[in-house]
Amino acid sequence: MARDVVAEIRRATRRKFRAEDKIRIVLQGLRGGIPVSQLCRRESISPALYYQWSKAFLEAGKNGLTVDTKRDATKGKVQQLRQENEVLKKPLAESDLDVQRLKKSLGV
Repeated sequence: MARDVVAEIRRATRRKFRAEDKIRIVLQGLRGGIPVSQLCRRESISPALYYQWSKAFLEAGKNGLTVDTKRDATKGKVQQLRQENEVLKKPLAESDLDVQRLKKSLGV
């Protein structure tokens, strides 16, 4: 019971860092101007937390750079989507022709 109360108080009073603050701190550590231990003391965070943020930051950057070169669709999937596109275009083209015919018949 008492442990639950203490845990709840800790959760409620825990510092929450904005994404901008996390990025700033990680970039300062990556620049190497000051040791990570000193940076962590100055920002009042644990080195473990810094390294978690750093890992997440680098993974996000890696994913951002590799997304351009990766293709999720296979050749078969692309062909399937093209066929589907053609099937959907035909009724649209026919309705456009019907509209043009009706406009001509009405003299518009």
